[in-house]
Amino acid sequence: MGLTNLRFLPPLPILKEAFSGTLLLTKFFCCLHVTNQHLCTFALAQGPSMLPTLNLTGSLVLAERLSTRFEKVGKDDVVMIRSPEDPRKVVVKRIVGVEGDAVRHRVSRTSDNEEATVIVPKGHIWVEGDNKHNSRDSRHFGAVPYGLLEGRVFWVVS
Repeated sequence: MGLTNLRFLPPLPILKEAFSGTLLLTKFFCCLHVTNQHLCTFALAQGPSMLPTLNLTGSLVLAERLSTRFEKVGKDDVVMIRSPEDPRKVVVKRIVGVEGDAVRHRVSRTSDNEEATVIVPKGHIWVEGDNKHNSRDSRHFGAVPYGLLEGRVFWVVS
């Protein structure tokens, strides 16, 4: 007698609600993915190369991707680049030269007198860390092609 009084919902409304929720969640993650890949992204920048601009223990940065897609970056912009030495890594550096610029840099870590001048080739940028004594940058791997630009940092969150 107790079991006959139980009312079961028909399966169709439950399936509709589950499908609706799944669709909403899918739309959200699609929007998140498109935003992250094409508009802006968060990244954690760690290490000593950008001291004092960024923290040694890690700074959360927000980078926009549109200016890098249209090659609208310039000197003194802090950018995220795909590492030319290890494509699995993204590094944060400052642009010190754009195509056509003559960039002077120290050749030897031991001597301040040994300098070289490099002309940045077309379609490339020259990047260096703010902490010149502790940074692997264009002085080690050369000019960076625009294709390795991942984003321009516009906000240091922490």
